[in-house]
Amino acid sequence: MTQADPSGLLGAAPADNGAVVARNLSTRYLAIATEAVLGVLILPFNVAHLGPSAYGLWVLTASITAYFSVLDMGYSGGIVKFVAQYRTQRDVRALNEILSTLLVAFVLIGLLMYVVAIVLAANVATLFNIAPEQHATARLVLLIVSVNVAASTAFSVFGGVINGFQRYDLNNVVGAASSVATALVNVAILLAGYGLVELTLGMTAVRVLTLWVYRANAYRVFPGLSLSPARFRMARLREVTGFSVHMAVIDWANKLNYSVDALVIGAFMNTTAVAVWAIGQRLAELAQRLANQLNDILFPAVVENDAAARLDRLRRIFVDGTKLSLAAVVPLAGVLFLFADPLVLAWVGPSFQASVEVLQLLAIVVVIRVGNATGATVLKGAGSHRVVAATNLGTALCNVALSIALVTPFGLRGVALGTLVPVAAGSLLLLFPLACRRVDLGVGQAVSRAVVPAVWPALPMCAFAVATRPFVPPSLPAVGLAGAAAAAVYGLTFVLFGLSS
Repeated sequence: MTQADPSGLLGAAPADNGAVVARNLSTRYLAIATEAVLGVLILPFNVAHLGPSAYGLWVLTASITAYFSVLDMGYSGGIVKFVAQYRTQRDVRALNEILSTLLVAFVLIGLLMYVVAIVLAANVATLFNIAPEQHATARLVLLIVSVNVAASTAFSVFGGVINGFQRYDLNNVVGAASSVATALVNVAILLAGYGLVELTLGMTAVRVLTLWVYRANAYRVFPGLSLSPARFRMARLREVTGFSVHMAVIDWANKLNYSVDALVIGAFMNTTAVAVWAIGQRLAELAQRLANQLNDILFPAVVENDAAARLDRLRRIFVDGTKLSLAAVVPLAGVLFLFADPLVLAWVGPSFQASVEVLQLLAIVVVIRVGNATGATVLKGAGSHRVVAATNLGTALCNVALSIALVTPFGLRGVALGTLVPVAAGSLLLLFPLACRRVDLGVGQAVSRAVVPAVWPALPMCAFAVATRPFVPPSLPAVGLAGAAAAAVYGLTFVLFGLSS
């Protein structure tokens, strides 16, 4: 039975407010920009003070713990869906049962992660090629870093509350502030003459303390939040698992999609080819990350409108989200495609000329992925998550098979095509039409209302780039300026002719 909310324990009712999306999206880009700037400034400082060997050890331990997320079974992604759903239904009791149940699950998963970290630390000398004098340091650093990973998992319920209430801006601002505080602690510890273990301890302390800020914000946005192990319900765990397991499949398939190509190249070609591939892949992934922030933010809005059976708003989210996603990715990926040659030459030199074609093919992949991301978000949040999981898994397996089949006769081009073909087929032939059907919109209507207004402004951008490219010297400032000018041509055309009031 739904429990009423006469005391306002859930805060204000969900609103159809574009300002919420703008606030969430702008602060997300603030957090990304903060991380990027600090990363550029701090990396050479750390290498200079730690030395390449110790810095490499630090990167290795961080890379190991990055894979611990596969143990959460998709609960960290699923929690947002159920928070948004039961908030829309104004059911305080169900929300607290769901959150209490997941808190217990997250604590147990965090403990499991730390047990795995202990096992890895005990066997670090045999699992990795680490110098004998670094064995003790490697164990300590891995165990310290894993404290943050396990604690972050246990506190995931609070971040899920904030995101489910569409207050991504709170998480974004706290994340940006935490990045600045961590960077300051980083610099202070190394300037004081301490080493890698002390640095890891200091940075982990800042990050763990930040988790308590997330917790305080969760109680702020949801005044009725009441967590207790006594509210654990096995039925609620089954309810969440029925959704989250498909989120886990999507996450695993995405990891397979993004990591398998380098493994195939390493197995069938050589490490030099892997390096050439990595240049194009890194740039394409950066463009995808920058262009695809909107769709994570739209997910709880999709869930809320589906729970309230507001088909008109779902249709609006699908159309406008697709149009804006394409408007974000087309100029980014278009600049990478059009200026790939001078960009690669200026960044890494003529020995990586083969990266140009890789970058161009992967730029097309990025446009398709981001352009279809709103459709996938609508399907995930409005009851069709199983088909998204199955499609992503099928795409990943086809990627593996095609890449293996094409790498020998076509080299890096074959691996890129092995990625492009299944992504295009799954997105354009299956997910996009299904999303159109879910919001009761014809495919032709969707293309004319969402795709065409965001794609045709690329024509004047291409004309400008083709006309100016012969005059662009192979230097990063020159390429950046030319690319920005081309993107500005797109942006001006889109704003004037592609956007409605």
